[in-house]
Amino acid sequence: MDAITAGRADLGAWLDSQPDNFFAHARALRALIARDWDADARARRVPALERFGAQAAGPLDRAVRENNLHRNLPVLDPYDGVGRSVKPVVHDRSFHEAGRWIYGSGVMAAYGEVPNPHQFILALFFLSSHVGEGGHNCPLACTAGAIRVLQRVAPGPLRERMLPRLLDPDWDTNWTGAQFLTEVQGGSDVGANATRAEPAEDGAWRVRGEKWFCSNVDADVILMTARVPGGPMGTSGLGLFLVPARDEDGRPNRYRVRRLKDKLGTRSMASGEVDFDGALAYAVAPVEQGFQVMMNEVINTSRLYNAFSVAGSAHRSWLVAWSYARHRRAFGGPIVRYPLVRETLARLAAEADGALASSWLLAGIWERADRGEASEAERAFLRIGLNINKMHTALQVHDAIQRGIEILGGNGAIESFSVLPRLLRDNVVSENWEGTHNTLSLQVLRDCQKYRLHEGFFEVLRGVLGPERVAAEERDLARCLEAGPAVATVLIRRVCRRMAALVQLAGLAGLDDPVLQARARLLALHDLDGSGDVSEEYIALVDAALPGGEA
Repeated sequence: MDAITAGRADLGAWLDSQPDNFFAHARALRALIARDWDADARARRVPALERFGAQAAGPLDRAVRENNLHRNLPVLDPYDGVGRSVKPVVHDRSFHEAGRWIYGSGVMAAYGEVPNPHQFILALFFLSSHVGEGGHNCPLACTAGAIRVLQRVAPGPLRERMLPRLLDPDWDTNWTGAQFLTEVQGGSDVGANATRAEPAEDGAWRVRGEKWFCSNVDADVILMTARVPGGPMGTSGLGLFLVPARDEDGRPNRYRVRRLKDKLGTRSMASGEVDFDGALAYAVAPVEQGFQVMMNEVINTSRLYNAFSVAGSAHRSWLVAWSYARHRRAFGGPIVRYPLVRETLARLAAEADGALASSWLLAGIWERADRGEASEAERAFLRIGLNINKMHTALQVHDAIQRGIEILGGNGAIESFSVLPRLLRDNVVSENWEGTHNTLSLQVLRDCQKYRLHEGFFEVLRGVLGPERVAAEERDLARCLEAGPAVATVLIRRVCRRMAALVQLAGLAGLDDPVLQARARLLALHDLDGSGDVSEEYIALVDAALPGGEA
């Protein structure tokens, strides 16, 4: 066999070695389930995860790859042949095929269980996110937010009319949700929103104005903020409204998609700009509570989804890079044998598992909070944790995917070669969804200054990791809170990253797996302890964080 043929054969063997089941290869997820679920929960939940893990690695992945080809991206086509208004966006057949696999997993239907089984739902979502955003994973987060609002605060008649279609696992009959919050003049400054809602005679509302960044723009139901008459300026004057795509007579509601956004990532999911001209809307909570409900039930849900999403992308990057390094030969052997390659792989694996573990920990505490079992300290931990975890995982996974691309070398930049370039583009969008990094860190600063939530946050961490492990970060935050405004607002972002790294260590604590334990030590070394030393002990730690001969 000549050299060119042999090289191509090696690449073919790499492709053939890709996992046929993402769940079966999710070492950290399986260990977290073994640690945290009892035998009954495992018996009920794991078969669904195994089944969807195979579907995600097979037909779902193929459908999403096809849908992300340039010729198959969504297009705006709001009228039929005789000029009647129809659903505004046209999708390729592959988009609908992907939707059938994702919703058919039962990921939204599981919200029919009350209290909501967050860890199970988000484990399914984690597996789905191995294919990237895929046109549907952002809408899943939006739909989950709509379900939570309807279940927890909406009037009974509205809940009974809307909820069954959002819980329906059949893509051909179900409804999906969207969140239209951002306006051109405000961005993250939601208090600057100017879109207004006016009471209608029938007890509903009519919405007028525009929204600037509307993801899942062709959703069946929309959650949006609008300013109410007589309300104060800022966020306290915003109500939260549910806007159906069609009115009660089945006619298109009175809003128009102005154009679709040409985005860097998440390109098979249609985002656009929307004008509202008296669109029918329903208040989902007392209007004076609109912003609070939006943050508690909508944005917090999306922030946790965002973290599980990037964790799925990071784990897929690990699977691609690890298998490539074992098959790609250079300088006389497979590149996995070279120490620099092994360090890159070990750090990628550690970052992927850390992102999953912290998100999993938060999902578990959220389940306790929903059941009314969470302590005051755990609630404080959850509020701070959701914000710092969203920020840290998005930044961390950007680096993780870059590490995977580095392992593939020049091939890593080629979209027809691997999924990694698309995962990187999708992750850049995830970094800016549901609050920029600055917005999130400043929210943590305010929560610590005003409510002293850091006291409960560190109480939970001390209980898991011990006081010595968290002492340095407690001192750093105390210094931040004592500093002047300019110093505090710059320093808090750095402190939040370190606090988030502690949450990852807490999420990985107690796992009975030496490879995962080594990855936790590697995370601590790089993200908290700041050691740049390279020694024989460090090389041994890198080797311990890799799975030996496993695929």
